[in-house]
Amino acid sequence: MDPVPTETFYDLTSLSAVALSPTGDRAAFVASESDPDEDERLASLFVVPTDGSREPHRLTRVSTAASPTWSPDGDRLAFVAARTEDTARRVGRSRDEETADDDIEATSGDRDEADIEADELDGTSEDGESDGASEDEHQSAGDDEPKPQVWVFDLALGGDARQVTDFDDGVKAFDWSPDGDRMVVSARDPTEEEREYLDERREGGPIETERLQHKFDGAGYLDTVTTYLFVVDAESGDTGRLDDARGGGASDDQFGMMPTWGPNDRIAYTAYEGERSDDTFIRDVYSIRPDGSEKRRHTDGERVTLLPQWSPDGSRLAFNGGDAENWHLPDQLYVTDADAADDAYESVSASLDRTLSFSEPNWVDNETLYALIGDEGKTRPVRFAADEDAPERTFTAQGDDRACRALETANGTALVHLSHPSEGSDLYAFDLDSIDATPDLTRLTDLNAELRETYELPKVRRVTYESDGEEIEGIVYAPPSFDFDDPDPHPLVVAIHGGPVNYDEPVFRFTHAVFTSRDYLVFRPNYRGGSSYGREFAEALRGQWGTVEVTDIAAGVRELVSRGWAAEDRIFGHGFSYGGIAQGFLVTQEPDLFTAAAPEHGIYDLRSAYGTDDSHIWTDNEFGVPWENPERFEASSSITDIGNVRTPLLVIAGGEDWRCPPSQSEQLYVSAKKQGVEARLVIYPDEHHNVGDPDRAIHRLDEITSWYERHDPAVETDDKAENETHE
Repeated sequence: MDPVPTETFYDLTSLSAVALSPTGDRAAFVASESDPDEDERLASLFVVPTDGSREPHRLTRVSTAASPTWSPDGDRLAFVAARTEDTARRVGRSRDEETADDDIEATSGDRDEADIEADELDGTSEDGESDGASEDEHQSAGDDEPKPQVWVFDLALGGDARQVTDFDDGVKAFDWSPDGDRMVVSARDPTEEEREYLDERREGGPIETERLQHKFDGAGYLDTVTTYLFVVDAESGDTGRLDDARGGGASDDQFGMMPTWGPNDRIAYTAYEGERSDDTFIRDVYSIRPDGSEKRRHTDGERVTLLPQWSPDGSRLAFNGGDAENWHLPDQLYVTDADAADDAYESVSASLDRTLSFSEPNWVDNETLYALIGDEGKTRPVRFAADEDAPERTFTAQGDDRACRALETANGTALVHLSHPSEGSDLYAFDLDSIDATPDLTRLTDLNAELRETYELPKVRRVTYESDGEEIEGIVYAPPSFDFDDPDPHPLVVAIHGGPVNYDEPVFRFTHAVFTSRDYLVFRPNYRGGSSYGREFAEALRGQWGTVEVTDIAAGVRELVSRGWAAEDRIFGHGFSYGGIAQGFLVTQEPDLFTAAAPEHGIYDLRSAYGTDDSHIWTDNEFGVPWENPERFEASSSITDIGNVRTPLLVIAGGEDWRCPPSQSEQLYVSAKKQGVEARLVIYPDEHHNVGDPDRAIHRLDEITSWYERHDPAVETDDKAENETHE
C-alpha cells in the first residue's frame, strides 16, 4: 500500500454548510478547496438535485462563500461572500453624489440627528460581531479590501450573483423574511469616534481598551463597536437599523446574534443585555418586529441560549440551551411558546442525559422536530415532541461507523451530511418517511473520489476497555490490511480529542489516512471528561485536569498493547488543544508511555495563561481565580511536574493563538530542553487556534510524521544513520 503523500492535502475537498430548498428538490452546499499557488483554501457554492439525477453544479468561482440560505419560494439562493463590489453598484454617476442623503437616512434607521448623537454616547459598551475574518484583519486591511456581504443568485432567471448589502465592516449572519422581499442582517455599526479609532488602528496606531474581554481567538484585540440587526430590502438594498436589537456579551464574537425571521413576522436573535457583559457566557433569546417594535425576551438570563428556530406556524421557538457556568453539563433542546413569559421555556431532551450537537433544531411540523445529539461516541438524529420530553432515537441505518454532521428536512425529503472513515464526507438524500426503517440513501456528492480510488483509506473498529472500574470506549483506525483478530503489533498514534468536553466518532479525516497508510494504528480514546456519555461521565474532569483522563488514555494504550494490536515501544502522542494539554500530563505522569509526543496548541501552566488567553470566564467557572485558588491552578498544570519528563517532544503552536497562547508552548519546550530532553519547537507566526492554510497544514503533518519516524526504533532514518556513523 502506497502511503498517502501529505501534498495530497492540496487535492482535498471539505464540505461545510448545507441547505435544503423549501421544496426539497435541491440542496446547496459550500465546499472548500486549495489553491496551492496562493496558499489558501477557497470556499465555493454548489447546488445539486436531491434525486441524484446529475452532478453538483458550481455556482461561484471566487474565493469565499458561506451561509447558503434559500428564499421562501426556492427560486433564489443567498449567501455571504467577500467579493469585489457588484458592477451594478459601480457604473453610472458617483453613488456618493447621487444618493448620499438617501444613504444617511437608510443606514441610520430613520433616526434624527439627536438620536444618532445619543447612540454615539451610549452605544459603546458591547463588542462587535466577527464577520468571519479576524478583527486584526479589519484593522489592517485597506479600504479597497472587500468585506463579507450578502449576495443572491436568481436561479429562475440565471446569471451571476447580485450584491444585496453594503456594510463597511461586512455582515456575519442573515435570514429571509417570510415573503422573500426583505432580509434581516446582523452587522457592526461604529460611531464616528469608533470609526476614527479603527482607522488609526488600521494605520498601526495603539490598541486602547478598558474591556475585560479584551481579545478573542480569531478576532484579535476587541473594540467597543456594537452589532445591530438591520432590515434590508432584498431588491433595492435599502437598509434600516433596529436600534433596540443589538448584540453583546463576551461570546458575541464567537456566536453572533443568529437572527431568524419567523412566519409570525417576528425576528428572533440572541444577545446579552445585562450588567456583566464581559464577565459571563449568558446569552438570551429575544424577538422583535421588523419595524423595531414589540421587543420581547424569551429566556430568563440563566443560560447560554443559541440557534433559535421558529416552528412552521410561528407559535413556538426551539433553541439550544447550555449551563452558563458548567459546560460539562449536557446542552439541551428547549421549546417555548412565542408569547410565553421569559421563564416558561421547557427542555424536551433532559431525559436523554446527552448533549446537543452544535446545529440548528429542524422543525418537521408544528409538533415535531429533529436535532442532532452526541450519543455514546456518535452524532445521530433524534426526534422530539414540541410539548413533552419524549425523545426518540432514529435513523438506525446510520450504523455505528459513521457520523451525521447535518440533517435538514423539507417537503418530505431528508438531507444528511454523513462522514465515514473510508467512504468520505458527503451529502445523501432520502424519503423522510423511511427514517425509522431502512431508507434508500441517494448519494449526492463524492467530493474526494480520486483520493478514495487512488489510496486505501482506513478501516475502523470501536473498542471498550476498563479503566479505574469504569468502561471506556475508543475508536481505532487501522490500515485495510490489519487483522484485528490475528494481529501483528503496529506502531500506535494516540490521537486525543480537544475540548475536553467533546467526543470522538468514526469520521473521514485526512490525517488518519496519512497515518494508517504509513502502517500506524490511530487510537482515539473517549476519556472521562468528554461528552456524549452523560453528565456524570463529563463532570468527572471538571476542575481537576490531569486526573481521570490520564488514567483512561494510559489504560487504553495498555489495552491495545495487551491485545497485540500495538507495539509497546512504538507509541506516539498526538493531539491539538486539550489533546495537547493531555499530552503534557501524560509525559509527566506516565513518562515511559510514549516513545515520542507531539503536543499542539496546548496550555501547560494555567496560572500564567490567565489573562493572556481569551478564556478568563471559563477559567473562573472551573478553577476560580489564581490569587484565591493557587493550589487548584498548580494541581491542574503539567508544568509543575515537568521535572519528570523524558519523552522527546515536538511542541507546535500558533503565533496568534489567543485560546492557548504560544508562550505556553514555549514554557513546555524550554523546560524540556533545560533538562536535556530532546525537543523541537514549531511556531506558525500568523496561526490562530486552528490548523491553517494548505502549506502550513502540510508542513505540520510532515513535521509530525518525521518526528515519529525519527524516534521509532523500528525505522531507519538519515538522522539515525548519521548518528551511528559518528558514534
